[in-house]
Amino acid sequence: MANYTAADIKALRERTGAGMLDVKKALDEAGGDSDKALELIRIKGLKGVSKREDRAASDGLVASSIVAGEGGQRGVLVEVNSETDFVAKNDTFVELADKVVTAAAGSEVTDAEALLAEDVEGRTLRELVDETAATLGEKLVVRRLARVDGEVVTEYLHRTSKDLPPQVGVLVASDGAGGAVARDVAMHIAAYSPTYLSRDDVPADLVSDERRIAEETAVAEGKPERALPKIIEGRLNGFFKENVLLDQPFAKDPKQTVGQIVADAGGTITGYARFRVGA
Repeated sequence: MANYTAADIKALRERTGAGMLDVKKALDEAGGDSDKALELIRIKGLKGVSKREDRAASDGLVASSIVAGEGGQRGVLVEVNSETDFVAKNDTFVELADKVVTAAAGSEVTDAEALLAEDVEGRTLRELVDETAATLGEKLVVRRLARVDGEVVTEYLHRTSKDLPPQVGVLVASDGAGGAVARDVAMHIAAYSPTYLSRDDVPADLVSDERRIAEETAVAEGKPERALPKIIEGRLNGFFKENVLLDQPFAKDPKQTVGQIVADAGGTITGYARFRVGA
């Protein structure tokens, strides 16, 4: 009978995320040697990598890093996915995500596909991801990355469950004065998910469509013609309040907009990025 204990099984499950039966079988085959059993689990996992390609990876985490950048700081935000939350909170998966965000922060690539070709510890990041997927027995995906540059970059990572790693991540770029309120703004972005920073960032054709819809809706409702301009502008402003960060009512004080809060601090928000796992 193989020489291992229930504690050995538990430890190997925590290292690999593998199922109870798979761990026991590997330990049996390895004669109780945990390192050998880990190798067997990885070999079995590597054979199954291609078979997992069609499986959904909708759990996982977001991670961020802020480094010195040209004219200030650069923030990098990445989303790394797993199939289950069990693996998402596994130390091996969290360590992989740390290596992913470190690789992103140390490179100039702007998308996940290019990032996978970056060298990490003498191999490509893609190879490292595949090896970790083999160990954990799940499909793992580096889904996306974002970069934010500014005089000051502030991060906010939010855990939707205390048992899981961060599921929502936000980076906010600002000038120095804006940095005083940037974390509060980042928390607001995490909760309210704006689509655009300012009205100037909203595509002109989208604004035109919203204006047309507002007019057609008001006419269909039988609103007086003389009242149409005011109604249209009111509904268009409602669109901006819902989708534009600086126009949104501030989460901590809805009587003021985010733009007013930033202006009161004497600062400027110059950019942001927001990821939510699976969204």
